[in-house]
Amino acid sequence: MQKTKMLYEGKAKIVYETEDPQVLIVHFKDDATAGNGAKKGTIQGKGIMNNKMSEFFFKLLKSHDIETHYIDTLNEREMAVKTLRMVALEVIIRNVAAGSLAKRLGLPEGTPLSTPVLEYCYKNDELGDPMVNRYHIMALDLARVSELDDIESISFKVNHILTDFLRSKNVNLIDFKLEFGRDEHDKIILGDEISPDNCRFWDMTTNEKLDKDRFRRDLGGVEEAYQEILRRVTA
Repeated sequence: MQKTKMLYEGKAKIVYETEDPQVLIVHFKDDATAGNGAKKGTIQGKGIMNNKMSEFFFKLLKSHDIETHYIDTLNEREMAVKTLRMVALEVIIRNVAAGSLAKRLGLPEGTPLSTPVLEYCYKNDELGDPMVNRYHIMALDLARVSELDDIESISFKVNHILTDFLRSKNVNLIDFKLEFGRDEHDKIILGDEISPDNCRFWDMTTNEKLDKDRFRRDLGGVEEAYQEILRRVTA
């Protein structure tokens, strides 16, 4: 499988077309950003680790009948994925108050939520990815009601699967972001990645952060945190 031309370059990944219009190649970069790009840096080896972790989680979800865009791992930084027409939404699932939710609701960070919370953000860098609800989404023609039903159902199933699995690794899944797209048959499929870039992983014993918050908040030990969560997940 060969790359033909670059389709898109984002903050953490480059997407390439291939000779097969239904297959893309995703290249994971070491670049890191925070605050909608206000903070920039490099996390050494991040691309390799995120590729490995996303592969692991996509295979885990497949074993539980969750369909994703993952096809195969090509090398340490690249995977082949199904071509999707991405829905311009970020879907956030929150199990514990942290980050922006803690600030918005005035909750101490680390407060467990009595039920998982699902939030939508409109994926638009110029607008700063504003939070939206179902009515905004339908008014903007971003997704149909039936598609939102599928997105929410899949998201909560993913949360259940990952939460149970990570608990066995002494890791608390605080929150995470998912993205979805439509395949060639207009079916909603899970895309993007699942990694410390878009998940909050805390050690269940110490509450040590094992994710990108260490970069966002200048906590140090960023590479070591990524290495540790990869070790635990894949051990």
